[in-house]
Amino acid sequence: MAVTKIIRYTTKPEHANENERLIRGVFTELAEQNPAGLRYTAFRLDDGVSFVHIAVLDGDHNPLTASTAFAAFQSGITERCSQGPTPADATTLGSYQPPPA
Repeated sequence: MAVTKIIRYTTKPEHANENERLIRGVFTELAEQNPAGLRYTAFRLDDGVSFVHIAVLDGDHNPLTASTAFAAFQSGITERCSQGPTPADATTLGSYQPPPA
């Protein structure tokens, strides 16, 4: 059964770009390693300092725990943030993706 995690937080303005750089590093590593059982999306909101991450795990194992880039991202997250991070579990009520054209 899939587990969905949503994490929301706000960075201090002077740390928002660094935070984005670290997140992009996580996605670069994920693209190289292609871990099974993970769907992961991160958003930077239009205020420029708020971020939302959504991780859908196909089971109890979280491939992000083995990621060097994710460890680098997590290192110092509390110092980069003015609010949060606030994690929450979520239940999927629906999902839509149009078929390929």
